[in-house]
Amino acid sequence: MSHAPGKGPSATTLIHHPYEAPGGFDAVVPGVHKGSTVLFRNVADLHSRQWMDKSGYTYGLHGTPTSFTLEERLATLEGGLQCLLTPSGLSAISLVDMALLQSGDEVLLPDNAYGPGKDFARVELARWGVTTRCYDSQDAASLAALITPATRLVWLEAAGSVTLEFPDLLGLLRVCRQHPQLVVALDNTWGAGLAFNAFALDPGEGLPQGVDVSIHALTKYPSGGADVLMGSVTTRSPELHKRLKLCHMRLGLGVGMDDVAAVLRGLPSMPLRYAAQDRSAREIAQWALAQPQVAQVLHPALAGSPGHSHWAGLCTQAAGLLSLQFDLRYSAEQVHAFVDALQLFGIGYSWGGPMSLAVPYDLRSMRQHPAPSLHAGTLVRLCIGLEDTADLIADLQQALNHCLPA
Repeated sequence: MSHAPGKGPSATTLIHHPYEAPGGFDAVVPGVHKGSTVLFRNVADLHSRQWMDKSGYTYGLHGTPTSFTLEERLATLEGGLQCLLTPSGLSAISLVDMALLQSGDEVLLPDNAYGPGKDFARVELARWGVTTRCYDSQDAASLAALITPATRLVWLEAAGSVTLEFPDLLGLLRVCRQHPQLVVALDNTWGAGLAFNAFALDPGEGLPQGVDVSIHALTKYPSGGADVLMGSVTTRSPELHKRLKLCHMRLGLGVGMDDVAAVLRGLPSMPLRYAAQDRSAREIAQWALAQPQVAQVLHPALAGSPGHSHWAGLCTQAAGLLSLQFDLRYSAEQVHAFVDALQLFGIGYSWGGPMSLAVPYDLRSMRQHPAPSLHAGTLVRLCIGLEDTADLIADLQQALNHCLPA
């Protein structure tokens, strides 16, 4: 297109420029394809192109080559067949709830589940006539006693949020599989698709294997940079995937392709980072066991930590999280001062990034039922990053010496 002499190109020329870059560009990192509008060749193409089966592109909200690539890689990572991306881990949980539950249904949650997910069930789902009850993740009989004809969805979480008890996954799954109406969903953020295969869990007795849905907060280990919010929902059943995908579409859930590209970039290094943070967390956990100020160290790989035998039966890795339960002789204010005195640990939520983090919690406000396996006292969850382990231990030691005299 031409333009008048002495004048710059018109907007039309810039928008409809005839140049097309040559094909065939290939690189290690997948390209970033982003756009709301997707162009069609003609009206027939507009009317015939499908997005549900990933055979074509119709609108940016339904995916681009970049998001399709991440979904397929995550499905392989988790042992599933289909995957959906959501704006956060919490939105992945709420999507499963909304897609699979209706008024009159009941959902069962472990009492140590992720707090915002519990709040969504207790507040939002309750407004829509869905009942929520909590069970003890260490006791399959506790779950069995709660199941009624109205129960439609059971959530599992491994390990438990903040307190890191590892559940009896096989026993819980065995209970669920005796009730064909139940859908079993797992929050697999801690395991990251690396600690165990959620879709291959075998409850025995000839019962169906594996969970039905695995959600993952990609914000954590897959991103690895502490700079992305994203979640995923992975399944193996085409019928279940369709229910989730249609609800996903109707809710207008979407993710930014720059964020997708960041997760794609972090994914190949995730096994290395996960293993490094696991090793560091175990060393710090062993150090913490010897500290007189610490009444209990919660880490699934430690003998004596709640659920250790369940972890040992399924896993060889244990992520980079541990929690310290401080002796009752120390007040909450003293424990908070210990956290404030840390120099290398940031104070902030989330985990899986390069910087170590510390957050104190009051368990009394987080549980419906008593937890006899947990010591009383103020708890601090440590999320171990990629710093040198010796430096982190030295930092913890100086904060203990300064704020919590033995």
